[in-house]
Amino acid sequence: MDIGNAIAAVNWLAVFSATVIAFLIGSLWYSKKVFGQAWMLEIGLTDESLTQANMPMIFGGTFVLLFVAATALALFMGSGSDWLIGLQAGLLIGVGWIATAYGVTYFFEQRSFRLYLINTGYYIVLFAVMGVIIGAWN
Repeated sequence: MDIGNAIAAVNWLAVFSATVIAFLIGSLWYSKKVFGQAWMLEIGLTDESLTQANMPMIFGGTFVLLFVAATALALFMGSGSDWLIGLQAGLLIGVGWIATAYGVTYFFEQRSFRLYLINTGYYIVLFAVMGVIIGAWN
């Protein structure tokens, strides 16, 4: 792969849009109305501990990392992809890489299956949606 040409072929508007949508998915997924309460319980966070967190750093860092992930996905998919290739690539990454990597870590850290499902479910949906967006705009 010629990385220079691959980067030049990236649709940056699609990558940015996928990043924004991914950020919104995370906001919804980890909201208290969806999985936030269960997630907080599983990892031992409280409402009080959240008020003491550096939210600008957390949200800013999250946005940057999601942008990097969307860029990597766009490079992985290539410029000739469509929404279906994007969906397939996103699911492959979410299930084949993220869920398995989390699984290994969770086995050794002895974390709950419930937390595994919350976190890996998020990434499976996240990468599938990002893939569809990036692929549809290619």
